[in-house]
Amino acid sequence: MENKNSNPHTKYPVPPFPQQDQETPGTEEQLMPTADHGETSYKGSGKLTGKKAIITGGDSGIGRAVAIAFAREGADVLISYLDDVEDEDANDTANYIREAGRKAVLVKGDISKEDHCKTLVEKAVEEFGQLDILVNNAAFQMARETLQDIPAEEWRYTFDTNIHAMFYLCKAAEPHLKPGSSIINTTSVNAYSPSAQLLPYAATKGAIQNFTANLSQILLDAGKGIRVNCVAPGPIWTPLIPSTMPDPETFGQDTPMGRPGQPVEVAPAYVFLASDEASYIAGATIPVTGGRVTI
Repeated sequence: MENKNSNPHTKYPVPPFPQQDQETPGTEEQLMPTADHGETSYKGSGKLTGKKAIITGGDSGIGRAVAIAFAREGADVLISYLDDVEDEDANDTANYIREAGRKAVLVKGDISKEDHCKTLVEKAVEEFGQLDILVNNAAFQMARETLQDIPAEEWRYTFDTNIHAMFYLCKAAEPHLKPGSSIINTTSVNAYSPSAQLLPYAATKGAIQNFTANLSQILLDAGKGIRVNCVAPGPIWTPLIPSTMPDPETFGQDTPMGRPGQPVEVAPAYVFLASDEASYIAGATIPVTGGRVTI
């Protein structure tokens, strides 16, 4: 049923949540309370009719909400996800895309590898005949209490997944993106107010912010007509949280709204940036943070 409550403090579940723990990267099925991706509430209005999109990390969380919204706005979607444990989530997302009357393509693999990123773009062009939107959303994080607790391998993998993959995908996609196309990167409130428990993750999100602004200028100065922007979510309730963060029961409680956001609350920012309504917006960041300040 569509949520009719308009009070932002109480529109969605408020912590404390049930005690829970998941193995990384986590699944939607085990998440308590269930996250809202707009399955019953998001209504499209043709903003992305005829567009073709890639969404990394599109099996669950924010990526799933964006995939549902894009499909209901008229876009075909390629969903990129990591491994077998996410097969069920990826298939569920694909079903929502198909129910909206759009084409869904699933590609499994590790985007920290450049060859796989090239394969994603090639697959999208092969299946759709074109590429109009690239959403770099997939990310890795792991909470650690001290600097000494962070393994060097984990530091490298966080950068490989969160920022190096973004470079690989943008580079592979650029030759296929026509004027009017859009690249949307997922940064974070951590780019402005970094969590002490998320040093590697927060560092990559700061890098994404700079990468987005810089790439935007490069492509516009070259007359490419490709807009590059990003969305900065605050604490959003996804499987990543109980699989990587301590005390998920109180997650989001420290926001001015007193709760985490739901993926459905973030998706419209991606739709807007991907649409022609945002034709004069480039190099920008839309914060969706539950009131946490990003200035």
